[in-house]
Amino acid sequence: MKYHLECTECGSVFGSSYNSQICRKCGGILEVFYEGKFPRTNKIQNFWDMEAIMPNSNYRHYYLGNTPVIKSKEYKDLCLKLEFMNPTHSFKDRGSAIEVAKAKEYGFKEVVCASTGNMAYSTTYYAKLYGMRARVFISDNANADKIKDIKSVGDATITKVDGDFTKAQGLAIKYAYKEGAFLCGDYCYRKEGQKSIAYEIMDSNPKVKNIIVPVGNATLLSATYKALAEMESSGKITKMPRIIAVQSEKCQPLVRAFKNSSRIKYEKPDTMADAIAVGYPTFGEQGIEGLKRAAGVAVSVSEQSMASEQKRFMRDYGLAAELASVSTIAAYRKLLPRGESVAVITGANV
Repeated sequence: MKYHLECTECGSVFGSSYNSQICRKCGGILEVFYEGKFPRTNKIQNFWDMEAIMPNSNYRHYYLGNTPVIKSKEYKDLCLKLEFMNPTHSFKDRGSAIEVAKAKEYGFKEVVCASTGNMAYSTTYYAKLYGMRARVFISDNANADKIKDIKSVGDATITKVDGDFTKAQGLAIKYAYKEGAFLCGDYCYRKEGQKSIAYEIMDSNPKVKNIIVPVGNATLLSATYKALAEMESSGKITKMPRIIAVQSEKCQPLVRAFKNSSRIKYEKPDTMADAIAVGYPTFGEQGIEGLKRAAGVAVSVSEQSMASEQKRFMRDYGLAAELASVSTIAAYRKLLPRGESVAVITGANV
């Protein structure tokens, strides 16, 4: 679709040819705004059936998305969306496919991102497919196996950071400006790709009452609300399901802010769920606004509950899932929400 970009901080407006995901006037993050009536998607059989609700670009139709939804073996009203069936075993591929394509369109030779692991793996993978270099800033205590995955898929330079994701993100931004690389990560184009999860969920079952998502940078959370609002606008759905946002008790800045009706404050991550170990969510304020509009709720779960769900998931399905992924099942068990629910199992890079 035709679109323009608007800064979430200063309100500056940029055309689709603007080759950054950050406002160069104030440093705020940008948001994609579409022009014209929003189309109603037909039956979705693959990721690219949703291209009409994505930003215009010259996309290469690599396989991704259309991940399976399976019934829970414990709860009759719970289904699990298995996002680790994507090429790099996490939901990050949905955003990377859009984001890296835009970088290529703008003529960049290199992409850069900060990551706790999965995003860098995915970004590097798609950069290789598009013939681009990748630079990654990652915490020096990151999962060693995820670093091996990153090295295995493309031309990536990995810089370990003495600090958490928030510090790595600041270094990635500086590198992008200094070296002329395209800044990838939890920004507007990734959000547009990730909203496809909600489209697939509602397409497969319009009766879903609850969508449960883990929260790190809150990109998936805000993307889920955006997708539901778009589907409501186009008439694809008539009633918006509730969104349930999940964080670890050892890193819950969004949950605290939502419950206290306050601004998000940085919180040093201390969770083993590395994929959601983010002290200050980039899309946190937008995520909270989406929760309010979707009559949603934010909940934290214990480290022990995630560890238990991880073991149970392997026992019941014979599949590995990250702690962050099964946080959504832990949240369902804690809340037992009414109606049909879908828990997004975001990754399996264990």
